[in-house]
Amino acid sequence: MHFHKVAIFGVGLIGASFALAMKKQGLCDEITGHGRTIANLRNAKEKGIIDSFDPDPLQACSGADLVVFATPVGSFTGLLKKIDGALKKNAVLTDVGSVKGRLAREMEAMTPEGIHYVGCHPIAGSDRSGIDSATEALFNGARCIITPTEKTDREALAKITTLWETFGSVITIMNPDEHDRIYAAISHLPHLLAYEMVNSVAEMDSSYLAFSGQGFKDMTRIAASAPELWRDICIFNRDFILESIELFRHNLDKASQYLRAADAEALEREFRKARTLREGIGQN
Repeated sequence: MHFHKVAIFGVGLIGASFALAMKKQGLCDEITGHGRTIANLRNAKEKGIIDSFDPDPLQACSGADLVVFATPVGSFTGLLKKIDGALKKNAVLTDVGSVKGRLAREMEAMTPEGIHYVGCHPIAGSDRSGIDSATEALFNGARCIITPTEKTDREALAKITTLWETFGSVITIMNPDEHDRIYAAISHLPHLLAYEMVNSVAEMDSSYLAFSGQGFKDMTRIAASAPELWRDICIFNRDFILESIELFRHNLDKASQYLRAADAEALEREFRKARTLREGIGQN
């Protein structure tokens, strides 16, 4: 499997790491970047992450046989509309977004005939962003969720699966809606809570933040993530996130009842249950 030209939309942590991994594994001849900031693209070229860049997405992907969407998910469909006329026949479109579901179906429906879309989500994000944190090894050993539908081209799916396997990723094939329900609970809700936890403390008294210990820093680390990225994720996956919020609210209300009743036994039972579940993460 080898690609002649790869176009990457969004040369940040994930997009740049993807480019570096492609080069490390010798999977392409040329990588062109596109993004909002010319200075960042120029920096990426100077660092050898990409070979060229173009502020026009249509020009950036002209002749590309692989196009990677690594921008905030809210820009995906707009970009796809812009590049419609430049896509090479049998080109593969893929993405690294944290939302699939409705967005993946929209992307699939908008993809021109003869072009193939395969949705992906590498679980390799960080609160750090930008090309200075990018590394060719970011995906090595990380899980990558691939979310085909009944319409996904099997050959394109095989190419994308092989590509991520070559990066060293552990592949899971999953329905797009199942993906969004799972990640609403284990990723999107925690990010939302981290942002609001910091805001809540600041509303009590922002000076309290100066006294933060490691526990608070650990719990809110992801509140340092890019706001525009998580804004889009939350909007696109709002139904499943709202479902997760309601269940979280139920459990928080239950804990509140135990506190009001000074029910130490019930609180400890809840804590022990969570501790056991937490210790089991990563052991299966």
